[in-house]
Amino acid sequence: MYQRVIKPILFSLSIERAHRVVILLLRIIGMIPGGRWLLHKCYGVEHPALEREVFGIRFRNPVGLAAGFDRNGEAFREFAALGFGFVEVGTVTPRPQPGNPRPRIFRLPKDRAIIQRTGLANRGLERMIQHLRRPHEGVIVGCNIGRNTSTPPENAPADYLKLFRSLYQYADYFTVNICCDNACRDGASHSRESILRILDPLFDFRRGQNQYRPIMLKVSPDMSDEAIDRISDILLTTPLDGIVATNGSLLRDGLQTSRESLDKIGNGRIGGAPLTARTVEIVRRIHTRSGGNFPIIGVGGLMSADDVRAMLDAGADLVQLYTGYVYEGPALVGEICRALIADAEKAAAEKTAAEKAATEKAATEKAATEKAATEKATTEKAATEKAATEKAATEKAATEKAATEKAATEKAATEKAATEKAATEKAAAEKAAAETAAAETAPESGAGHEAPQA
Repeated sequence: MYQRVIKPILFSLSIERAHRVVILLLRIIGMIPGGRWLLHKCYGVEHPALEREVFGIRFRNPVGLAAGFDRNGEAFREFAALGFGFVEVGTVTPRPQPGNPRPRIFRLPKDRAIIQRTGLANRGLERMIQHLRRPHEGVIVGCNIGRNTSTPPENAPADYLKLFRSLYQYADYFTVNICCDNACRDGASHSRESILRILDPLFDFRRGQNQYRPIMLKVSPDMSDEAIDRISDILLTTPLDGIVATNGSLLRDGLQTSRESLDKIGNGRIGGAPLTARTVEIVRRIHTRSGGNFPIIGVGGLMSADDVRAMLDAGADLVQLYTGYVYEGPALVGEICRALIADAEKAAAEKTAAEKAATEKAATEKAATEKAATEKATTEKAATEKAATEKAATEKAATEKAATEKAATEKAATEKAATEKAATEKAAAEKAAAETAAAETAPESGAGHEAPQA
């Protein structure tokens, strides 16, 4: 419906007028009993896989609304009802300021981008406090703070501290905006000294409070890699809680929009699809430099679920939408959330499958080990039994052989004894017979000799 009906109507208006219409409609819906509930019913997506805990705060999903969309905190509760996990309001300055002359925001449909030079137009601190005082339990609100354009650079820390102290009880976290479109000079504001002049008073004030409010620093995509590294080092060496990367860019490289149209628009920061690659690159650089130990909110060029995936893969803990929300409409948040749920379920399924495969492999290896052990034990038992059988057979054969040899020896001895006995007996018999014969023969011989004497 947004693409077919609402978007053509809104794009027929100037972008600021369309923005005011959207804010007004959301505020009206919020005043209707059950209005925010209906918005959440239509666009909200809830799932445990979407929840994130970042700098001690529990987010229902990682997709937030970037600063600049709700500059005065007028409709942050309605945007939360549209499915955002958090809403960053501002940039707010201590005093109201009208910003630059209109027109100051321009669409680049060919590039799916927006150029703006609002000059931090907002209604100031007091109006922001009025809006944030409204009950908003369950809605996480970040507050983007900046200095007034008229404030001299040397007095900038006082502007930031006033905002921080006054809004401390109303916001869940703060983003210090040092890359605003015309309230600061990028080259001067990005030095370590100038940044710490702003941050140190905020750290000092926070130390005396009972509640802790994270402090983020927003950086520009136009910073050099060396400047990004210096920012990362500040993150490593101070109580700074994290980085918001990035704001819009002043560069115009690689655009489809004609040079003539760009010259007619004039200066301003560009946001949208042309920023995607650079923003992801910066987030990855900060994540690597900081060792992945500090929160990063990725913003700039997130036009689809795939862009958000790339940002999260680069190391972002949370993301924010702005230009993508303008071009794709309120359904984009739900599409991103459903894609992240699908990714989480796929990862869980793959993890379960991997664990199952590992369990099955371990079981198979265990079974194979047990089988091998059983076969080895069986083989060893069989070998032992065979050896015992062979030994018994050998011993039995030896015993039988010995018995046989003993029996043969005894038989031979018996036979020999019997033979010798028989021979002895025979000899004795023969001797006796001979003696008997001799005895018998002797008398006969004597009788023959005596007869002639007579």
